[in-house]
Amino acid sequence: MKSLTPMASALAALCLSLAACAQLPGSGDPGAIRSLADAQRILGTPAMRWAKPDGGEQLAFPQGPMGYRTWMVHTDADGRVLSLENVMSMAHFARIQPGMSQDEVLRILGPSYPGWTVYYKARDELVWEWRYCDVWAEPARFDVLFDGRSATVRSTAGQPERLSQPWGRGDRRDWCSP
Repeated sequence: MKSLTPMASALAALCLSLAACAQLPGSGDPGAIRSLADAQRILGTPAMRWAKPDGGEQLAFPQGPMGYRTWMVHTDADGRVLSLENVMSMAHFARIQPGMSQDEVLRILGPSYPGWTVYYKARDELVWEWRYCDVWAEPARFDVLFDGRSATVRSTAGQPERLSQPWGRGDRRDWCSP
């Protein structure tokens, strides 16, 4: 098998990154979001925002109710976008570790869908749940289970929606297509 030249590798990486951003609402071009004003125009009102020590901000833009994407935007003090990424991914879920606080989870994943927040009294456990498209382009759910007393992560779990009811009936892969 022949390996790619450095130029071909860079071109392939660029194409993959553009394809990943092609699902931005209103624009497939990630370059269209250069400022906080652009982000709000294209993505809507942020659900959460955090001030950063350098004067910039981190903003979470969940898409839809029960949507498959949450765009995390980081800006500098002048409102210029430094980074934009969909945080509903296995790479971001892997960052959630036992002992993390609820605020730390929110800064990585943004807010979960409130209708799926459940408290289990017998286990003294609070569960937050997010919807995402898994690596097989199937709708899936990711759960973070918090200890009720300490409000820190106890564990995480994820599974495709087809394995649970009532969402599991039929093929839902078209829900994850752009």
